[in-house]
Amino acid sequence: MNTPTSFTCKFTLDKAHFNECYTQSNTVDRSLNAYFKAGILMLFGLIILLFTPVNGYAAWFVIALGILEALAIHYSQPWWVLRQMLSKASGSEVTLTIDEEGVLSESYYHNGRILWSDVFNIKETSLGFVLSFNVGKRTSKSYLSKAYLLSSAQEYITNKSSAL
Repeated sequence: MNTPTSFTCKFTLDKAHFNECYTQSNTVDRSLNAYFKAGILMLFGLIILLFTPVNGYAAWFVIALGILEALAIHYSQPWWVLRQMLSKASGSEVTLTIDEEGVLSESYYHNGRILWSDVFNIKETSLGFVLSFNVGKRTSKSYLSKAYLLSSAQEYITNKSSAL
């Protein structure tokens, strides 16, 4: 007879966890193409400033928008981690249960379940797993760190990945 499979672990939402989540699951493009919009804004602002009689404040505003866009791309990870650290969930303990239905995360501030039937991709990284799943008409991602998963739970997720 087949026994039900269930793995439970606990972890804390801290800065190290948020940094790992970002580095393992985010796909921020830092190539020159990513800065294209920022460059166009700054160039457009300089053209307005140097070659038109428009008020200089408007030109400097457009230049500042370009600089802000470039900074947002360059500092996207620290900005994201800071926002997570300022959230009320930061520092709380999360109980993670992986079973035959899916992945259940429970904390004081949030309870959520990802059903295996909604998961369409599991990407294994060096430090964890990125689950891509459907939420209504949109897709979302969730990250599971190997640091708090037993090897048997990691093997179970890997088997689920190969079954997709």
